[in-house]
Order: sequence, then structure tokens, then C-alpha cells
Amino acid sequence: MELKKKLGMGIMSGIMSGIMGVSLIGGGTFAYFSDSADASSTFAAGTLDLSVQPTTVIDISNIAPGDSMTRVFELHNDGTLDIKDVTLGTQYSVVDTKGDNTEDFGKYIEVEFLYNMDQGNEIIYKTTLDKLKGMSPKAVSEKIFNEALDGGILKVGDEHDLVVKFNFIDNEGDQNQFQGDKLNLSWTFNATQGKGRDL
Repeated sequence: MELKKKLGMGIMSGIMSGIMGVSLIGGGTFAYFSDSADASSTFAAGTLDLSVQPTTVIDISNIAPGDSMTRVFELHNDGTLDIKDVTLGTQYSVVDTKGDNTEDFGKYIEVEFLYNMDQGNEIIYKTTLDKLKGMSPKAVSEKIFNEALDGGILKVGDEHDLVVKFNFIDNEGDQNQFQGDKLNLSWTFNATQGKGRDL
């Protein structure tokens, strides 16, 4: 009886191992179809690149009250995005050689922004350097560049002439305090993009 019991248990154990092995093999070979696809994106930012020629605003000596000087600046959009707004920052310093100035030399340098010369030199906007220095970028854009640049926009690859006339105002009074003085002018042209686009 003991032997029959052991034989029966051995056979049962072998059968169970076989069933387990078959089920493991079956589970390991089960397969199904699959596929995958990748998508990639690139976001390359455009560039704003405003250049101005010439880079020297004006360089002239021995001016006197009543003198006028006209200069042409070329604004170029060398970037890959349209320029929506151009503004102008004005800074200047006065070298008072005799130390006798009671007034700001900048009040006597008038600036006229003109349409292109072939359009009859019509004045877009006229002010003095001291007032231009105090103007906000938005005011400069609205008063000067919106008119000069066809709504303020300078498209990619475009260039536009900005004609400027400087006048040393003759107030028909005593202006001896400005004799020998020097005014150093710095202009910074700033470009900004327009609203975002639906691409």
C-alpha cells in the first residue's frame, strides 16, 4: 500500500509538472500585432535685425545760428521677421567750453523729420532735441515712424530712407553763450515685432 501511494503521488506530480510546463510554454509564445510612429517638432525663432546707415548721425563743425544741415538715414530690415514698430531713443551731452551756459544747447537744435526728398521735403514732425529726448518710445513711433514707414511696418528685406534736417535756431537775440560749445548726439533706433501670427 505504501508503494502504491508513493507511485500514485509520483505520477500525479509528474502530470502536474507537465501541465504547468505546457501552460508556461503556451503563455510565452502568445503574440499580437503592434506598430509605433514618432513625430518630431522644431520651433526655430525668427530674428529682428534693424540696421542703420550711416552710423554717424552728424559730424559738423563751426555751425552758427541760422545754419541748417540735412542728412539721410537708411533703415534696413535684415532679419527674418517684419518689424512692426520702430522707435528712436535720443541722448545728448553738451560740452560747455566757457562754463557760461544758462540754457540747454539742445533747445536750440531743431529736428525736422521729412518725407523722402523726392516728395518735396514735406515735414512729418518737427521738434527740438531737448523735447525729443523726453519723448516716450510710443510717442516717437506714432509721430514719426508710423508716417515715415507706411504704418510703422518695415517688412523683411525692405529698406527705407529717413530724411532729417537739423536747424540751429536763431532766436535773434544774444546766443554768445554757445560759442565754442559742442553737442554730442546719440540716437538709438529700436525695432519691435508685431502681434503673433497664426501659422
